[in-house]
Amino acid sequence: MMDLILWRHAEAQDAPEGMDDLQRTLTARGEKQAARMAAWLDRQLPNGLRVLCSPARRTEQTAQALGRKYKLRAELLPGASPAELLELAQWPRARGAVLVVGHQPVLGQTIAQLLGQTSGECAVRKGSVWWLRQRQRMDQLETVVLAVQSADFL
Repeated sequence: MMDLILWRHAEAQDAPEGMDDLQRTLTARGEKQAARMAAWLDRQLPNGLRVLCSPARRTEQTAQALGRKYKLRAELLPGASPAELLELAQWPRARGAVLVVGHQPVLGQTIAQLLGQTSGECAVRKGSVWWLRQRQRMDQLETVVLAVQSADFL
């Protein structure tokens, strides 16, 4: 059994002209979103969790709110593919849980793929989490949605 928790970065500043998109920081509202979601996650997450984070400033700030060790991985930068994300997370081969802090549209594309949607992506609000589990049921592997939580509802 494996859990994959996908956390979209919280609300970030718009990039001023000429600013590198990867340097955008969280807004004051985004900092509050990240803190609320981190508090909720911290109560739910198992020990031994691996945390993987895009090296963009806004995702790193979101991950820092959790107060756990994380690894910055370039494979999660904007423009990543679901295949790259799933390979990095070792889905569904790994045991335990992996938290990925990243961006749209790859998070939504990954969710859609895992839930068997043939095209498109799921909407993932800023600061929200989708928690998926891969489990064996009879002779079949299935993906179950354990939780979808928006920072605005915490």
